[in-house]
Amino acid sequence: QVQLVESGGGLVQPGGSLRLSCAASGSIFGINAWGWYRQASGGQRELVARITSAGTPNYADSVKGRFTISTDNVKNTVLQMNSLKPEDTAVYYCYALKFGRECWGQGTQVTVSS
Repeated sequence: QVQLVESGGGLVQPGGSLRLSCAASGSIFGINAWGWYRQASGGQRELVARITSAGTPNYADSVKGRFTISTDNVKNTVLQMNSLKPEDTAVYYCYALKFGRECWGQGTQVTVSS
């Protein structure tokens, strides 16, 4: 019912910035939380950041102070990534929580390399 499409991934140098966007379409009413997860090659999918419709953000310790999540609480969420490190290299997935169920995007590759 909800389709999520990420954009903004790519190659960036260490210390650089990247802005990931996620747009929802379909039956978007009822989304109460937005978030971003990432999965490095050979690793597990882990939480990066999420934000509730009330505006409460939550970040992984590894990205605190560097990443910022925002949402318009309607159909878009943005992850601003600053001071990127090679360890941030992963496929980043957008998700939305609707009535207790998670909806996932297809992912966008972020590569941090010199």
